[in-house]
Amino acid sequence: MTENPWTRWPSREALGREGTSRPRRMLGWGVRALIVGMLLWGAYNSTRVHGWAVAAAVVGVLLTAVAAWAFWRVTLAHRLLPSIALIAVLVGIAVAGEAAGFTTVSLVIWCGCAITALERLPLAAAVPVTSVSLAAYAAMNNDVWLTTTVTTAGLALAGYTLRLDAEARGNAQRLLVQERAARAAEAESAALAERARIAREIHDVLAHSLSAQLVHLEAARLLIERGADRAQILERVVAARGMARDGLDETRHALSALRGELTPLEDFLAQLVGTTAGAEVTITGERKPLPAEASQAVRRVAQEALTNVRKHAPGAQVRLLLDYGEQQVTLDVRDSGGPPGELTDAGAGYGLLGMRERAELLGGSLVAGPDEEGFVVTLKVPV
Repeated sequence: MTENPWTRWPSREALGREGTSRPRRMLGWGVRALIVGMLLWGAYNSTRVHGWAVAAAVVGVLLTAVAAWAFWRVTLAHRLLPSIALIAVLVGIAVAGEAAGFTTVSLVIWCGCAITALERLPLAAAVPVTSVSLAAYAAMNNDVWLTTTVTTAGLALAGYTLRLDAEARGNAQRLLVQERAARAAEAESAALAERARIAREIHDVLAHSLSAQLVHLEAARLLIERGADRAQILERVVAARGMARDGLDETRHALSALRGELTPLEDFLAQLVGTTAGAEVTITGERKPLPAEASQAVRRVAQEALTNVRKHAPGAQVRLLLDYGEQQVTLDVRDSGGPPGELTDAGAGYGLLGMRERAELLGGSLVAGPDEEGFVVTLKVPV
């Protein structure tokens, strides 16, 4: 529902001093000091009163200053009745001053009431107050009617201009606060996303390393149960130790990747297939640098796929195809199949699930399943 502009208060940001520049604040205080000086000058230079009457006039000026300050406070709190009561007090002081012969003081107070009401009150209350104040000013002013008319119109325009200026400043202040809040939320979101990325990267490294170690340790356990010779068991233990060492290296590589120090993807895949018997890699398309997240996704899927081949189809031939497309990069890992390995049932089977989640976070996809020969894993990541 649209708010009625006649009953709407100027915003608290518009009525307050927050967001006001120092030169503007100094100018405001200078105007206030000038008004008080004019009031005091009018009180002391009255030709109709002397002595204690002048002292009473000074007290009236001070009372006017207090009432104006209180009016500023209650309008800042959007309290309508106290605001109207205080503006009525100011108008009454001006009427009393005119009756006592302090015409200059009264004219200044009426002008101030007219401008301030338009600046700080809802229009439904400001228009009557301004009309009464300017009517009193016009009636008591001794200038010619044209000058008085132009002056009253200028005062009304000045009050409304100050209102519009204050609203613009208040809107700018609110937008600034909203922008700061949005930046803080964006920074917090970026920090959370970065922490999630680091956690995911470390998790994937450890999961791959521990899964590979589990393959060899489980094989060693089976060999012990079957009474195999010591050399076979030692071979598996040594392989598990090598996997632990490789896991440490991968952890260092992951930390380097988090710092943006990635080795070329093609070199990484070549090194990966070099440590796996019967594996080969083919790269097609125009090679181009990939975003860090996409590059890491390809690396982790390749590692996980080769680990699964060693676990579920040992000795199978593996072909890795990396294709650079215009809109996406595709990694295809296929094995030739074979009899199930001894460790087919080892592990919880969460590796490819984690890779699929990683791909979906990047807007891509991962499909894994059997084909005519063996098993195929296909990763597609937009670039």
